[in-house]
Amino acid sequence: MTKAEQARATVARIIRIARRQFSEHGYAQTGTEELVRLAGLTRGALYHHFAGKKGLFEAVFEDALREIAEQILQAVESEKDLWRGFTAGCRAFLTAAADPTLQRIVIIDAPAVLGWRRWRELDARNGSQLLREGLEELAAAGLLPELSLDALASLLIGAMNESALWIAEAPDPQAALAEAQRTMEILLEGLRV
Repeated sequence: MTKAEQARATVARIIRIARRQFSEHGYAQTGTEELVRLAGLTRGALYHHFAGKKGLFEAVFEDALREIAEQILQAVESEKDLWRGFTAGCRAFLTAAADPTLQRIVIIDAPAVLGWRRWRELDARNGSQLLREGLEELAAAGLLPELSLDALASLLIGAMNESALWIAEAPDPQAALAEAQRTMEILLEGLRV
């Protein structure tokens, strides 16, 4: 194994371990000493690969966003119909956001740890970009009224992120997820030409 391959393997191991710890305990309750102990590394090795705990959290957040984006794409591609694919992608986002292993990192901790601006910037490269591309396809197919896709994307992203937070805080997250998905589908159907 080359040094570059070893470095990639080390980074992947640290991210995997940190993701589990951040998910189970939250950012504030996860200590770097515990992370390096679990990874079998020194503190210096951690700081060699990441700009501290916050830098590691950002890497974990991006990893979680990629996982959610993959789930969205799988849902979209599972449908032959363009409209049904788009709504399946939105449902997949809410389902992923309701997953406790992703929820704490992506929905609860990331905006506070990374700051709203950085959180949105990283989200824009993943889920938000997929949503925008889906809206562009729907508009090109004549399935949406003529309106600002930037405004629509912003409204839908805000609605889905708030729904994800609502699901996370609900006494019965699975019931909240079902209600959010049903309501989101009714909302989207109201846009359909």
